[in-house]
Amino acid sequence: VQLQASGGGLVQPGGPLTLSCAASGRTFSPSAMAWFRQVPGKEREFVAAITWRDRGTRYGDPVKGRFTISRDSAKSTVYLQMNRLVPEDTAVYYCAARGGNRPIWSMLATQTTYDYWGQGTQVTVSS
Repeated sequence: VQLQASGGGLVQPGGPLTLSCAASGRTFSPSAMAWFRQVPGKEREFVAAITWRDRGTRYGDPVKGRFTISRDSAKSTVYLQMNRLVPEDTAVYYCAARGGNRPIWSMLATQTTYDYWGQGTQVTVSS
């Protein structure tokens, strides 16, 4: 299973940007997918997660109300729509997928919940 993230780039503060992450490889039906982000010198931070069957979502506190996670099961793709971006959102964004049972809600924000990781896409928020 491979995860290919795309959509990163340079955006002005207050602007929008949408990231995509497509899963490919053997027939893969994730139970959940998520986005994390990391800046140099800091730990990887949870951004958002979605459960595949019931589309339950969870968000990290810094992005609540600004970011929206969604998925297209036919394309095995998860999206992260980011609005009202601020410089503090600048980071490498990683997508992740879980192939086992649906995780409980409290585990959605935990990195070890996920079995597969994408290569990361850079998001820079700057004027």
